[in-house]
Amino acid sequence: MFLYPTDSMQWKKFGDKFPKFGKELRNLKLDLAANGISLFGNLSTNHILWPILLVIYTLPFELYMKRKYIMLFMILSGLRQPGSDIDVSNPLIEDLKLLWDEEVEVFDGFANETFKMHVILFFTINDFLAFGNLSRYSVDRCCSSTKLK
Repeated sequence: MFLYPTDSMQWKKFGDKFPKFGKELRNLKLDLAANGISLFGNLSTNHILWPILLVIYTLPFELYMKRKYIMLFMILSGLRQPGSDIDVSNPLIEDLKLLWDEEVEVFDGFANETFKMHVILFFTINDFLAFGNLSRYSVDRCCSSTKLK
């Protein structure tokens, strides 16, 4: 059975800790998904592609994993894994800080009104090696140890 993110304890605790965020139902909780893929299913190719996706978890269950509601934030490509060269954090973190700290005025076309929106990066989905790259940790191939770079 699949557990929808809004049913998780983390979701409920976040709402308790930040009631102002939870009060506005149009605020966004995002998921960042990243993983390297080999082009054309050929594992022997030298070229690696890393799509970085943002998923809006505050959408209803029927919509949040539909392709048209998933945002392609960035594509990294190259002849090798990006490793420590992956720099998703700077532009994304700056935008997320702005959308959390500042009250950004957004127009709601359905309600035909403006409101103050906040956004939080709530989850990440990736394998352990991608986690190491995104968080700037060194992760060995067998995933048994980590160390700060």
